Amino acid sequence: MTQSLKYLQAYPSHLQEQVRRLIDAGRLGEYLEQRYPDRHQVQSDKALYAYVMALKQEHLRSAPGIDKVLYDNRLDLTHRALGLNSSVSRVQGGRLKAKKEIRVAALFKDTAPEFLRMIVVHELAHLREAEHNKAFYQLCQHMLPNYHQLEFDLRLYLTWRELDA
Repeated sequence: MTQSLKYLQAYPSHLQEQVRRLIDAGRLGEYLEQRYPDRHQVQSDKALYAYVMALKQEHLRSAPGIDKVLYDNRLDLTHRALGLNSSVSRVQGGRLKAKKEIRVAALFKDTAPEFLRMIVVHELAHLREAEHNKAFYQLCQHMLPNYHQLEFDLRLYLTWRELDA
């Protein structure tokens, strides 16, 4: 049975075939557990805010400020996204005030620290680059040198979660 690897469709067929072999052998979860055995301790919205702000301070000091950071239980279902970077406009007195928010899918509460860092780096990069273009991915790579490998492995993890469900 050939499985649809929806998270890996943009990758070359030889990589998809290697993943299918791991799945058929029942070893995808084992592979991920070996590569990423740890779980992070960033469990609350307050801790996530501190984590995001520390990364922003380290790599993007001059980028716009962030007003709110939180885990979102509905994110992967409603927006078909794992993270969301948005500006929310509110009226304060007679002025319109824009607040920047980063929302991270709640599934990241129980993942390897590398996956949380990858999604946070991705969302922080959107403070500078709105589009997923070359400059965006160069910025991600600058903040997290193994960004592309982590993105691929995260896609493997999402594939494994779906198989396990």
